[in-house]
Amino acid sequence: QVQLVESGGGLVQVGGSLRLSCAASGHTFSTFYMAWFRHAPGKERDLVASITRYGLNTYYADSVKGRFTISRDNAKNMVYLQMNSLKPEDTAVYYCAASPSRLPTIPTMKDLENWGQGTLVFVSS
Repeated sequence: QVQLVESGGGLVQVGGSLRLSCAASGHTFSTFYMAWFRHAPGKERDLVASITRYGLNTYYADSVKGRFTISRDNAKNMVYLQMNSLKPEDTAVYYCAASPSRLPTIPTMKDLENWGQGTLVFVSS
């Protein structure tokens, strides 16, 4: 088990940037596969990006590829999501999630056992 706390959300204008952070508790953070999901009003909670235990491999949803970057710092028990060139359709609550098991190439919610409380990102046009 790992506890996750997201931060860094807020209001930003179209084309702006934000960096989300996810702080994880525990001493075994490097054993967890991590991901960011987002939940927009009226939509499903969808995968944004995922990263393997030591950051060697990442995956991005097509909608954010080239604009968002997921990274992690195992020494600090942190995962980040750098979001650039933000669009109104990026408005959502963003969740950090963790799994001790290897994730499929495109994980869904059921593949991750641990979730943060979410942080709201609002992109104004």
